[in-house]
Amino acid sequence: MLYGRAVEQAALEELVRAARDSRSGALVLRGEAGIGKTALLDWIDREASATGVRVMRITGIEPEADLPFAGLAQLLWPVQDQLDALPEPQAAALRAVLGTVSAPAADRFLTGLAVLTLLADLAERGPVLCLVDSAEWLDRASADALLFAARRLAAEGVAMVFATREEGLTAPGLTELRPSRLAADDATLLLTTHGLAPAMREQVIVESAGNPLALIEFAAAQPGNPTGAVHLRVADRVLASFRDQIGALPERTRLMLLIAAAEGRGDLPLLLRSGQLMGVGLEDLEEAERAGLVREDEGRLVFRHPLIATAAYQGAPLARRVAVHRAMLELAPSPECRAQHLPAATAEPDADVAAELAAAGDRAAGRTAYTSAARFYQQAARLAPEPAEQARLLGVAAAAALAGGHAGQAAELAERSGATQVRAAALFELGDGKQAAQLLIDGAATAEPEQAVAMLRTSATYAWFSCDPDPVRAAAERLTAMGADDLMVRGLAHLVEEDYAHGLPELARYLAGADGDDAARMLHSGVILGADASTLALAAAEVTRLREHGRIGSLPQALQLLAQVQVRTGLHGDAEATVAEAVAIARDTGLEQRVALLNGVAARIAAIEGDEERCRRLAREAPQEDKATCDIALSLLELGTGRYEPALHRLETAWSGPGRNAVELIVAGADQVEAAVRLGWPERAAQPLRRFEDWAQASGQQWAKAVALRCRALLSDDEDDHLQALRLHEGAGRPFERARTELLYGEWLRRARRRADARVPLRSALETFERLRAAPWADRARAELRATGESGATAAQATAPHLLDRLTPQELQVVRLAAAGHSSREIAARLFLGARTVEHHLYKAYPKLGVTSRRQLAALDLD
Repeated sequence: MLYGRAVEQAALEELVRAARDSRSGALVLRGEAGIGKTALLDWIDREASATGVRVMRITGIEPEADLPFAGLAQLLWPVQDQLDALPEPQAAALRAVLGTVSAPAADRFLTGLAVLTLLADLAERGPVLCLVDSAEWLDRASADALLFAARRLAAEGVAMVFATREEGLTAPGLTELRPSRLAADDATLLLTTHGLAPAMREQVIVESAGNPLALIEFAAAQPGNPTGAVHLRVADRVLASFRDQIGALPERTRLMLLIAAAEGRGDLPLLLRSGQLMGVGLEDLEEAERAGLVREDEGRLVFRHPLIATAAYQGAPLARRVAVHRAMLELAPSPECRAQHLPAATAEPDADVAAELAAAGDRAAGRTAYTSAARFYQQAARLAPEPAEQARLLGVAAAAALAGGHAGQAAELAERSGATQVRAAALFELGDGKQAAQLLIDGAATAEPEQAVAMLRTSATYAWFSCDPDPVRAAAERLTAMGADDLMVRGLAHLVEEDYAHGLPELARYLAGADGDDAARMLHSGVILGADASTLALAAAEVTRLREHGRIGSLPQALQLLAQVQVRTGLHGDAEATVAEAVAIARDTGLEQRVALLNGVAARIAAIEGDEERCRRLAREAPQEDKATCDIALSLLELGTGRYEPALHRLETAWSGPGRNAVELIVAGADQVEAAVRLGWPERAAQPLRRFEDWAQASGQQWAKAVALRCRALLSDDEDDHLQALRLHEGAGRPFERARTELLYGEWLRRARRRADARVPLRSALETFERLRAAPWADRARAELRATGESGATAAQATAPHLLDRLTPQELQVVRLAAAGHSSREIAARLFLGARTVEHHLYKAYPKLGVTSRRQLAALDLD
């Protein structure tokens, strides 16, 4: 019987009820030790099992917190016969977790995708409840995989519950429930069931502070506070109580408890063999069993509460702990088990032990358990006798930490080890690109030639995106001096000098000659050049490649570049879907800096649509290095609503700041020209026009030349400039820019009293603005049409909203893939969803699109 848990029980019941209705959900039970988390899991386990729900349960074990995938292996072991049904890369990833095959080279989040698919498959036969107890002791690789799945389940009928201490598992995005302390009435009922005399209840209730475990333990230790440590936290006092209980046991019993705590998994045969080496045996556990500290459960020795194991281990002398770990080393059944005990069994530097721990780190890294790998490498460094080997191992640990998404830890380890490239990468990930670039420039001076070339190339990229021109110049000069010219770096160096005539052609030559080995550099070059069509194809191909190979951690950056080009080419719905997916993955994988950068893309869409509140909110959330992008979005918002002075001021200020080399700011020169002309200050339009014309000519892009002519027409008032701009826009992409050119020409014609002629470009502009949901620009086009004498009804009539505008971003992705003939399972694998979630999105999308089947989707215009 549970007391005072009505709220928590109702929440758990609702989670299971939703799973029965094919709705997935996840919940984190968070609270101090002894608050009753395990009791709640036991209760919902019984309740769900009784109604036919499949329950899968695992428990984090403190000694295994650094063993890669130790927790996940518990979950997979009973269902390993189901792995063959998974897509092969996913099946291979989970077989590697179980150790049945050698680990594949994979993205660390491919395992999470495999867990998602496995749980979804199991739920096809009925609802599934996955319970994770003591989640604070889950190894990081298991926690990442389970949380990735938990955040992406939707319509599969899977419920997941994580129970963790206050300072334990971090799970942003999941609902949290904190079990409350027991009220006095409930505490009294609990004490009554444990036979505590009424005279003692009030004192125990006060001392326990409503913690159920404390109530039980303090009641058992009558009278009153067993430690006298009133100032300690309740959990610490309970731990002290357990230490007192263990301290009262015979020495041989204490030793057996220490062995069990050090082993962690409760493997009775292994415990008994270890005990024999230490001169104790099974009979020495009898007193601990009588005291209720341990029990046998299906061949395992189980501590009644994790704090008992902690008390048994921490209360033992150091020499005794070392002796126990050495005994267990002799019996360890696997290299992973040896690695678990080696650090605690070794008191002084030992080259052989360091090498064995480093090998354990290699195995963990090979299975993408990078957090565990980093820990093994650090332990190896601590025990390595030679300073050079210590530094090397710390550098490897830094690289593993970075691969595991822990940039802060990676930067600290890399600084200690002198691993310049890893430290630079970590600093760039943390948002300090300027320091990262300078580190690589300095480090290249003493590096081997091949390494120096790689460092210089990377430093130029970091510096470019951090708006720091000096390292770009330095990298280009040193590469030239080394005879290792790099077209992209050389192009960037010209661009930071505003030498577009040399810089852009260099990028174009690099892009034309690249062999595809460095997709990221190719995409960046294409984005800078404004080569939209080829860059869109490159970005789409790279995203597809990353999906097919399960490279989930690399997807957010590729998706960001894809979204940027989608916005430029007028695919706003696609861009919103792309940004939404990238944000979800970035959050799932701990890449919060990437989330902030993605806000800049979303802010551009909001500016075009005139959504001021959203645009300003996204701009506020952007990191400092993306400030120019957000300033451009805000200036476009202001330009669209006729606030020309703040728009002009914002762009002129941006040009005087550190982001002046950003291609978005160069292209925004067209906005700067329009704002200045409309304010009657043509002299302030001259410099941005010259700069943009130079850039457009050097880029060779037709759309850019068309926009440059539009700007020239604003100053020249010459119809030929308008007409030539419109001719260049034909087939050149960038529909928003073409519509703006049409709007300006229509305005010019209307002012010239050629009203009938003006209606043609104005109608075309209005149609495009409405399709792009560019509300302020559409309003301007309608106003101009009314001024030409076109009827109010006709001028105000909006083009019917595109069908796809009715869909959510995820529905749009699913519908497009379904229309292309992909099955739900194939779509699920591409979008990292469950197959039922795919079906759920289709079910919601059909009525919005006016169809009832996949076959009808193929007949719709989904472009």
